[in-house]
Amino acid sequence: MEQLNNIIKSSKNILIASHVNPDGDTLGSMCGLYCIIKETFKKKCDMLVLSKVPDIYEHIPNINKVKHIDDIDKSREYDLVINVDVAALDRICDGKILFDKAKHTVNIDHHKTNNSYAELNYIDPDASSTSEVLFYIFNNLNWKINLDCAIGLYTGILTDTGSFRFDNTKPKTFECASKLVQIGVNPADIYKKVYESDSKTLVQFQAYCISKAKFLDNDKIAYILVYKKDMEKFSAGDECMEGLTEKLRAIVTTRIAFVAKEMKSGGTKISMRSKFADVAQICAKFQGGGHKYAAGCTIKAPIEEAAKKILTEIERNKNGL
Repeated sequence: MEQLNNIIKSSKNILIASHVNPDGDTLGSMCGLYCIIKETFKKKCDMLVLSKVPDIYEHIPNINKVKHIDDIDKSREYDLVINVDVAALDRICDGKILFDKAKHTVNIDHHKTNNSYAELNYIDPDASSTSEVLFYIFNNLNWKINLDCAIGLYTGILTDTGSFRFDNTKPKTFECASKLVQIGVNPADIYKKVYESDSKTLVQFQAYCISKAKFLDNDKIAYILVYKKDMEKFSAGDECMEGLTEKLRAIVTTRIAFVAKEMKSGGTKISMRSKFADVAQICAKFQGGGHKYAAGCTIKAPIEEAAKKILTEIERNKNGL
């Protein structure tokens, strides 16, 4: 960890990158680390997003300072690029240009499928979230966590544990959350902003999608195909997909759930959730990954063909159901 301290100290131009379709963990981690670099090292740095930031994360301090990839000079050479919660390098899309040109690179993550693609890699698959990984890095290096930083980290932990109900919630997760609350985080306030701020569009769109859900194998498998025309019908953005797969998994009979979303590029984005089966193993067949019970991938095929490929893989791994 001392290497991380030294590399930040010696860098003048720093970029922190989040993954495409950002969630609470990648955004909370990014903004939390931004606070540390700003307050502890007195340095400026840029924060990169590859797609729209969902409105439910507007409460995270400094989120208004993020830059979209289209607004960043791609010819710029950063001294240091730090990826947070980026399981694979292709998850930063066009940001890879900046990563590849950087003098130094750092990869901080908690996905077991991360292949340590940077110069320095800090990966803890046992952590609930990248925000938790960062919390312990900050503590071990005696970097002071202020309230702005704590709100970012708490948001990341809250969302990646599904409000502390997923299997990745461990005793140390509660210890971490407790210390962040001691710093001044208001758990009730953040919960309301994240989980009780859904738009009318999101609720109506997800209700429509769920009504079209398909069930197989005595309702053990549940899936939804989301076409571009569905998104257009409701004027729904990518943020409206958030939590949709989890709603299928919550059905008592469901063992594996997935949502296939038709992409503008012609490919299909897959989001998988499970109660017992290792869906990361299934997604790895398509160069994807994630966690044992929550993973995703992108398949370069039309949506119906992509769904069939996923169903075939599920059949091959049927013993895990």
